[in-house]
Amino acid sequence: MFSLMGLFVKVAGRHLPSQEIVLIRSVVTLFYSYLLLRWTRVSWRGQRTGLLLLRGVVGFLSLSCLYFALTRLPLADTLVLQHTSPVFTTLLAALLLQEPIGRRELTGILLSLGGVVLVARPGFLFGSHAAGLDPLGVGAALGAAIFSAGAYVLVRELRRTEHPLTIVFYFPLVSTLGSLPFALPSAVWPSPLDWLVVVGGVGLSAQIAQVWMTRGLAEEQAGRAVAMNYLQVVFGVLWGLLFFREMPAPLSLLGMGLIFLGTWLVARART
Repeated sequence: MFSLMGLFVKVAGRHLPSQEIVLIRSVVTLFYSYLLLRWTRVSWRGQRTGLLLLRGVVGFLSLSCLYFALTRLPLADTLVLQHTSPVFTTLLAALLLQEPIGRRELTGILLSLGGVVLVARPGFLFGSHAAGLDPLGVGAALGAAIFSAGAYVLVRELRRTEHPLTIVFYFPLVSTLGSLPFALPSAVWPSPLDWLVVVGGVGLSAQIAQVWMTRGLAEEQAGRAVAMNYLQVVFGVLWGLLFFREMPAPLSLLGMGLIFLGTWLVARART
């Protein structure tokens, strides 16, 4: 579902600023989340409001970075860079949740970082003749990965006391409030097709994916649960080929393989 969300964001990003997409998506998912809370009769307040708000802030920062990256990078490259989050999740889980970390995880981290270099192909390493990715886009995608890792670890902690739907609710709540001052000054009125893509595509797919992810993280160790999301990259390559004629460079494919192997090692070590 996250790969579908990325596809719809990339389509909408041709006409709309990324923060406007964040705002519309957040309003839509806030509405969906509220309906789910009412339907299941779960309280939106929760027991640890401060931690719930922090999860919302970190999620908003990750979302903003991801949507900005999707407007500047190919779909598959954006998703593979964002999916380095298992590396950061493992480190944060070890620091904050006292989950053990060993040699295999460290090996996976190094492999993943090597994969990032091959995907990004920075000019200072590969020369100015290399067709590297936009540095701002790469930085945003990695920022999304780091903030995602923080969000995942916070979800792992919050699930001890909070209902998954309550955790999900605070994400669009904070994102709606946070995106308003950035989206309104440069807002563009969406066309009917843009409304359909953002509301029906981005909003709905994001809500379904967020609920599934939150439930999954409540039942698995952090590194393993996030590593399973790597399947989204496979679909990202497919959508990029079908809709945008984006064929990953050979070095990008090699980098994707290293990142996949690295995240697999992290997941394997935590089973």
